Formats: sequence, structure tokens, C-alpha cells
Amino acid sequence: MMLIDYLASHVLAFVLSAALLGLLVGSFLNVLIYRLPIMMQREWRAQALEYLECPPEPVRERFNLLLPSSRCPHCDHQIRSWENIPLVSWLALRGKCSSCRAPISSRYPLVELACGLLSGYVAWHFGFTWQAGAMLVLTWGLVAMSMIDIDHQLLPDSLVLPLLWLGLILNNFGLFVPLESALWGAVAGYLSLWSVYWLFKLVTGKEGMGYGDFKLLAMLGAWGGWQALPLSILLSSVVGAVLGTILLRVQRAESNTPIPFGPYLAIAGWIALLWGDRITESYLQFARF
Repeated sequence: MMLIDYLASHVLAFVLSAALLGLLVGSFLNVLIYRLPIMMQREWRAQALEYLECPPEPVRERFNLLLPSSRCPHCDHQIRSWENIPLVSWLALRGKCSSCRAPISSRYPLVELACGLLSGYVAWHFGFTWQAGAMLVLTWGLVAMSMIDIDHQLLPDSLVLPLLWLGLILNNFGLFVPLESALWGAVAGYLSLWSVYWLFKLVTGKEGMGYGDFKLLAMLGAWGGWQALPLSILLSSVVGAVLGTILLRVQRAESNTPIPFGPYLAIAGWIALLWGDRITESYLQFARF
């Protein structure tokens, strides 16, 4: 209780604690981002073999979010505890494996740093409240989903759906918006992109986005209510168009190269949840002139 009282009365201590927690969670998210798609692929393959009545594959090494221990992909060196300290270990090792000196991707510390900074900001924005705790969980989930979508163009139901239900449960107590608004936000979020998907498919004969995007926007609607959806869709479309064009030119890819939409939705939804009312009010004031 003394620690809780201290954090509640000292904003800086709470912000720093949240940032430190975010760094630790970011380290775990790196594992989740890498392993969850592999776990899903193995499960799909096992189900396919069972459906086709084929003999199952030989039992391989147990593979989940905890086992086996993290290892260097180049030399199979097992990562020791002191080599797994968020940010510090990567800097101390100068971005290289301690055994074979192969480079360690800078994405690992960047994910940790992003989680730490975002967590610290959420703590500062909401203060020592239930809203801050809930928003931290959502932020970590959005980071994981965005990175998985970038890597695999996949938004796992195992991440999206629990957060959707959590948003509805929290708003049953009016944490962010009334339950009625959250319920219709989830419905409208799903149906809006579902309608765009089918309209685009009927016109062009192509699929413009995946069903995971529908569920992600439904999840954001469950947290921020239907009021957050217009801004989320507008911001994600603008950010997606700008960054997508830049990425295509940098990578010199063709215009029909698929680009994951989930990260743009996640960024836009996160912004709408934190500053949606302020952005809308500023726009309405500007529109009056």
C-alpha cells in the first residue's frame, strides 16, 4: 500500500515506473512477435494433416512463448540473463552476439524503447488511474499486432479478440465510454471495413484488405466507442497513403505490392483514444472560421 500511495502521489515516479515496465514488456513482446506466428503455422499444419488423414509429423522440440530458451539464430548460443536486459544488453554487446559476433537486429531494442516511451506517456497522460492501466495493456497489444502484421500480414485472433472483449468489459463500468457506445463501436467498426472490402472486391475483383483489419477496428470501437471510428479511419487512411507511398518508393516495389493496414489502424486508433476529443474540437473550431 505504501508503494501504491507513493506512485499515486508522485507523477514522475509513476511515469518512470511505467516506462521501466514498458521496457520489460517490450522484451517479452519481441519473443511474442517472433514466436506466435510460428506457433500458429505449426498448429495450422497439424490441423491440415489431420483433416487430410495424413500421418502426423514427428514430435519436435517443444515450442511456445517460454520454451525453448532464446538463442542466437546463427550459432545457437543460449542467451544468458545478463544478455537479455532491455536496451542495456544490446548496447553493452554493441549489437552483436557474445559468442559468434553475428549482428543482432536493431529492431529488438527499438521495440523495447518504443514500448518504454509509449508506456511512460500513457502514465503521464492518464495519471495513476485505472484508465492508465487499461491503456497500457492496449498499447502493448497494438505494438505486438502491428509488428506481426508488418512481418506476416497477419493479425492473430488470439491477440485481437481478447482485447476486443476486454474493451467491452471495461466499458461496462464506463471506464472510457458508456457500454452502449462501446457495443455499437465494435459493430460499426467491423461492418464499416467489411462493407469497404466487399465493395472493393465487387468493383475490382481483388481483395483490398484482410478480415483481421475488420476485427482490429471493431476492437478499437469497443475501447473508444463509435465516436472514435471516424477519426481512426481518416487518420489511418492518410497515414497509410503517405507512408505506403514512401515505402514503395524506398523499396522500389510495384504499386500492387500488398501493404499491411493494421499498423496504420493501430496508430490512428491509439491517437484517437488519447486525443480524439481534442482533435475533433480543434477541427470544429477551425471549420467555423
